[in-house]
Amino acid sequence: MLRISLEQWRMFRAVVEFGGFNQAAIGVHKSQSSIHNAVSKIEDSLGVKLFQIEGRKTVLTPAGQMMLRRANYLLDEAAKIEAVGQTLGEGIEGKLKIAVDEIFPQKLLYTVLDAISIQYPLLQIELVESILTGASELLANKEVDIAISPIALNEGFSEELCQIEFIAVATPTHALHQLNRELTLEDLKSYRQIVVRDSAISRKKDEGWLGANQRWTVSHLRTSVDMISNGFGFAWLPLTSIFNELKSEQLKALPLSHNSKRTTKLHLTFIDGDRLGPAATAFLVLLRAQCSNLPSSPHA
Repeated sequence: MLRISLEQWRMFRAVVEFGGFNQAAIGVHKSQSSIHNAVSKIEDSLGVKLFQIEGRKTVLTPAGQMMLRRANYLLDEAAKIEAVGQTLGEGIEGKLKIAVDEIFPQKLLYTVLDAISIQYPLLQIELVESILTGASELLANKEVDIAISPIALNEGFSEELCQIEFIAVATPTHALHQLNRELTLEDLKSYRQIVVRDSAISRKKDEGWLGANQRWTVSHLRTSVDMISNGFGFAWLPLTSIFNELKSEQLKALPLSHNSKRTTKLHLTFIDGDRLGPAATAFLVLLRAQCSNLPSSPHA
């Protein structure tokens, strides 16, 4: 028989998260005495001191720090068990939330989403378009069920889904094309580059070479394509996003002597496969099948 309940571990963690007993009581809507009693129960049962007072601050003891790591794991696993049970109890999920990096081929994505909607007509699909680390951050924060991201997870499930090829482009009338010779990276430094901003809130980074002296930074890939198509700069863009512009000669590949093409891997990621319902599982199967037809896909 366990001597300490999950609720008591939650109260212990709340004191740490909110920075004190008074703050924890307000944060979790409990009385201060109930918070104190929960922590005292743990300390008495285990024979350890979890907190000590330093000035006006309540801080963890070394033993408390060790117990917090264990408690975090225990509470996270308990939450996962409840989520799995809820999924099993509900059967087919009513909503599927997916974060997708904007460089992923849109036509392929739409094909998969349409097939899933036909198979599960009552399913509500919420699509969040992101850039760089944005999809991974949404997944880590449990705001989406599945993410397609250039970032592989350290925890959870990650598999390489496909590779996206980028090429350096500008309009045919752009000054870089008027040089009428092979270009170097030094040539590019004198011209404006269009850079796509990371959509993540934390750990932001920008997409691109970043060597140009003048840059415009935008929030969406489509904005970058539009700007470059109108002659406002150059950039490395995914081939799948500019197929029509290249075909109509609205955009033209820059004749770089080196690094004219680049590839980025996209990963299929989710935290816990047991928490995914039938519709999410079907989405994964169809997505993998469609990506296997991409020339650069690792499944090809």
